[in-house]
Amino acid sequence: MAAPVEVAVCTDSAGQMWSCVVWELHSGANLLTYRGGQAGPRGLALLNGEYLLAAQLGKNYISAWELQRKDQLQQKIMCPGPVTCLTTSPDGFYVLAGIEENIYLWEVSTGNLLVILSRHYQDVACLQFTGDGSHFISGGKDCLVLAWSLCSVLQADPSRIPAPRHVWSQHSLPITDLHCGFGGPLARVATASLDQTVKLWELSSGELLLSVLFDGAIMAVTLDLAEHHMFCGGSDGSIFQVDLCTWPGQREKSFQPEQENGKVFRGHRNQVTCLSVSTDGSLLLSGSHDETVRLWDIQSKQCVRTVTLKGPVTNAFILLAPVSMLSSDLKPSLPLPHFNKHLLGAEHGDEPRRGGLTLRLHRQGSEPSYLERAEQLHAVMCSAMEKNVLGGQDQLRIRVTELEEEVRSLRKINRDLFDFSTRIITRPPK
Repeated sequence: MAAPVEVAVCTDSAGQMWSCVVWELHSGANLLTYRGGQAGPRGLALLNGEYLLAAQLGKNYISAWELQRKDQLQQKIMCPGPVTCLTTSPDGFYVLAGIEENIYLWEVSTGNLLVILSRHYQDVACLQFTGDGSHFISGGKDCLVLAWSLCSVLQADPSRIPAPRHVWSQHSLPITDLHCGFGGPLARVATASLDQTVKLWELSSGELLLSVLFDGAIMAVTLDLAEHHMFCGGSDGSIFQVDLCTWPGQREKSFQPEQENGKVFRGHRNQVTCLSVSTDGSLLLSGSHDETVRLWDIQSKQCVRTVTLKGPVTNAFILLAPVSMLSSDLKPSLPLPHFNKHLLGAEHGDEPRRGGLTLRLHRQGSEPSYLERAEQLHAVMCSAMEKNVLGGQDQLRIRVTELEEEVRSLRKINRDLFDFSTRIITRPPK
């Protein structure tokens, strides 16, 4: 089996020749280009290894491409306003977007807008899921960093505003970037700000582990996979390497470049906008407003490759290339649905979408919940599949017809419950 291929994915704000370029990390060979717009800062994400999503700079839609159909824009996901940042869950089930001061959470399988989180007071600047998808972190221009539990957000009472698990308010100026390490709910989170500090947090407890003060504003931050080093991109084009395993136990530290011998990468002529480390921790990728993407050898601090783009770099990161990116024969397992712009879309003017089933997770009286009924249906379908393997084709067709009828009945029940609840809520008081 061939070894995994590491690629660099980059965008700039000009978008003259393409929206996004993908090149092989070690050889520098261009592999793919995607055309159709200009991706905004922190607005590029892969969805389930099958689609590339790009939040368009200053526009109210997200462009989506199938990875192997690079020359054809697959879909435009319309949003209620300009998207300021974008991310997807590692399992490909959810899409998160920052729109003004709100966070929108969509379910990919149905396109339903599940929740709108309004706990920031100014524009959301960056979003990222933890590696296991159990939490996500948001940073805003209001100087706040919020840590959210995905489970709590999805199970929140619709009548109450979901609350974040942690509110980190120690930054004094807008958040510019954040990075989640490995460990899921035990991960460490690095946050950068215009207040010239980078802070390291423990997600499980919410405790501040480390605060590093620099001589200028920090615009980008990342960690290597082992979390031995933290890399911080400054507004002057310098990149600073903070060694996390060699410092004594103090919680606050000033980074002095003249005293930190061999810990500064110099080469960019303008502010650094994005940073990413290779899987083996030997290479650092950086993008800058000087319209270049640079690849650095971390050990020697030497630039080993420079790629010149047509405008300020808005996104640049390293990833292991999905199979569908390198093979033109593979198709996405499922097409992208229409993404609703409003909660409870049919009530607000969005067309109701077929093919989705809303499951109520709570018990009403003695009747089994929708979740329990869905589990029963799943068990029956598995049994039907086993019979199919053994040759029971006629019985399978009959059972499939029964299951389709059951699904239609559940949809009608769900819609009736919604209409009834709407009438009760909107009925004028006597």
